[in-house]
Amino acid sequence: MEFQENLLHLLYFLASVSFIFGLKMLSNPKTARNGNLIAAAGMTLAIIGTLFLYHSPEGKPIGNLPWIFTGIIIGTIIGTLMAKRVKMTSMPQMVSFFNGMGGACAALISVNEFGKYTQSNYAETLFNSEVLMILLGIMIGSVSFAGSMIAYGKLEGKIKDYVLPRQQLFNTVLLLIILGLGAFIMSQTEGNLGLLYVVMFLSLVYGVLFVLPIGGADMPVVISLLNSFTGLAAAFGGFLYGNKAMLTGGILVGSAGTILTILMCNAMNRSLLNVLVGAFGGQSGAAGAAHAGELGVAKEVSLNDCAILCNYAQRVMVVPGYGLAVAQAQHITHEFESVLEARGVEVKYAIHPVAGRMPGHMNVLLAEADVAYDKLLEMEEANPLFKNTDVVLVIGANDVVNPAAKDDPTSPIYGMPILDVDESKTVVVLKRGMSAGYAGIENRLFFNDNTRMLFGDAKSSIEKLVRELKNL
Repeated sequence: MEFQENLLHLLYFLASVSFIFGLKMLSNPKTARNGNLIAAAGMTLAIIGTLFLYHSPEGKPIGNLPWIFTGIIIGTIIGTLMAKRVKMTSMPQMVSFFNGMGGACAALISVNEFGKYTQSNYAETLFNSEVLMILLGIMIGSVSFAGSMIAYGKLEGKIKDYVLPRQQLFNTVLLLIILGLGAFIMSQTEGNLGLLYVVMFLSLVYGVLFVLPIGGADMPVVISLLNSFTGLAAAFGGFLYGNKAMLTGGILVGSAGTILTILMCNAMNRSLLNVLVGAFGGQSGAAGAAHAGELGVAKEVSLNDCAILCNYAQRVMVVPGYGLAVAQAQHITHEFESVLEARGVEVKYAIHPVAGRMPGHMNVLLAEADVAYDKLLEMEEANPLFKNTDVVLVIGANDVVNPAAKDDPTSPIYGMPILDVDESKTVVVLKRGMSAGYAGIENRLFFNDNTRMLFGDAKSSIEKLVRELKNL
């Protein structure tokens, strides 16, 4: 028994180390795939060790192994099929969905653990760290699950932004009620499972109301925040079971999610509080459209002229956005890059931190098309190069290239760091039309003297552009 216990601790240690190294490797596109594999291998070790080596304080091994393995097999099949079938444009939805499942698991674990307190009377109150972890696991896990499902629905376009009258006041009162009920449960001498279910239900309601009014542009921030919640809930479960691997994994997910949330808020020059109550991006582009006439007239460019500009350029920068992902234009964009490079043109990609629907979305999308990692420049690397760039091709990006963020104090995106594409010699914007971005405002870049518009589906436009290049 002692040997098995020591071996289990060793496996948990190895799993924890693999999580740390795997997370570190995720910070670089070149090592991200291997980082995932290493972390997954560590998780496999932890699961195998728990199933076959773990014994309860009473010395009992884990039972119901056939049911457990049935669940693992079913979950593996479903997860594999979902991962293989999901499109890159739907990746944020899948991340949100899986994150919600993690929150639900953490909440159910806490409910199961609380069950033993309903069967025994205690001389003292339930005011102890174990019950506190159970309650926090239920509250945070439930909020994460419900909020993630609403975020998933919003990203899918099935749920609209909706703000109740006095929404923030109602949410605050509801949160105080949940915390008050939790404190009441801890003051008792025996567990009340019915009251626990009330706390869980109210937490689910809070999760829905918490995310429901937040605008579409802020969903990546919300998903990252909810991801950190799920990590915390998992860490509480690790505390309950004394499971070092579960505790380490939960802490890593919670801290990484929090850091990522802060980084995205900084990239948009907004506080987390402003994201949660500001409903940025929840409005349509109608508000910005009222000023379109004041900005001038957008100038179009023909495919032939655009091809000539690119063909005789020394440097071309491609700025991808969500429109590129929607059009599935990453492969033809890579071909466009290859054609230009064969003619001696330097081609780079400028990636904004919040381009797409989630951080790293554009990097993964372009890597899928075999774009070399060293061509993908972060905003800090790309901005100094724009002044010496002949042509910038903006494909489906909007707010992240809007000069209003730099010099219009009245703009809702004022102060947000952007890609300085307007400083290049010529900007060609590929869009279906003149619609506003998530911020709901007109993009002044479209009306600059050095900007030309190439209207149409991004994939189709670049395919035609590549044909024009080959004919030159």
